[in-house]
Amino acid sequence: MATLGGKADAEIGQRLIMAFDYGTRRIGVAVGNEMLGSASSLEPLTARDGIPDWNVIERLLNEWRPDLLVVGLPIHDDGSESDMSTRARKFGNRLHGRFGKPVEMFDERGTTRAAKTIAQAQRHRGNYRDRGVDGIAAQLILENWFAR
Repeated sequence: MATLGGKADAEIGQRLIMAFDYGTRRIGVAVGNEMLGSASSLEPLTARDGIPDWNVIERLLNEWRPDLLVVGLPIHDDGSESDMSTRARKFGNRLHGRFGKPVEMFDERGTTRAAKTIAQAQRHRGNYRDRGVDGIAAQLILENWFAR
């Protein structure tokens, strides 16, 4: 997948990575250490028609100081892109433009289904619209990115 921006400050293999699962109502967030290859989900961000509170993202970036941002790219099972793919790319471009961090788009196929399975195993009940799995999906995106 393509990377926007230059080389990250930290050496490859030792970077802190922040991943986003883009959505129109919520944006999942996860962080992980490249050396360990593990990720942890953070509290999802709320969005209005896909537009986050950029001040909240700025605070997250200042708190965690990631070297690279990974944005999940929603692609259909047949490999074709959708309207959400376009919106996720736009979100990635805005992250790079606003904060100057390198951004990599990463195929997120299957992560939402897998996140729902994990949530059910953790006894998630109810409507996914009310209580989403965006953080788990972001964590899976990042773990898959590490395993690529």
